[in-house]
Amino acid sequence: MSDHRSAKGMKRAELARQTGCNLETIRYYEKIGMMPDPPRMASGYRVYDETHVARLRFILRGRELGFSIEEIRGLLSLVDRGTQTCAEVQALTERHLADVRTKIADLKRIEKVLADTAAQCSGAEVPECPVLEALAS
Repeated sequence: MSDHRSAKGMKRAELARQTGCNLETIRYYEKIGMMPDPPRMASGYRVYDETHVARLRFILRGRELGFSIEEIRGLLSLVDRGTQTCAEVQALTERHLADVRTKIADLKRIEKVLADTAAQCSGAEVPECPVLEALAS
């Protein structure tokens, strides 16, 4: 029986495959303490289990939703201590949602300026360009 099977776990490559996460990203999350240190096999290979899979999926989903590393770290801290309350999580989420809404409003303003400026372009092979003029002003 191989070292891998006898440990009843998986190596980092398998963790990456199961979660769709890059190996370097897993290493990074371990380095910054977001992923717990996995035990090692006699051969020195790290052995990951379903708790690592679940934690990594939590982190990845949080990143997909735009939570910062520090926000996710805060959520994980609450979970790890077993002291989380829905009110604490809601407060953090509402702060994040407010940031997202601000970014959306900023992007809508940028979209309007770009669309208006691009609409002024003739598209002709001439040196005058409203976009460049807008950037220079």
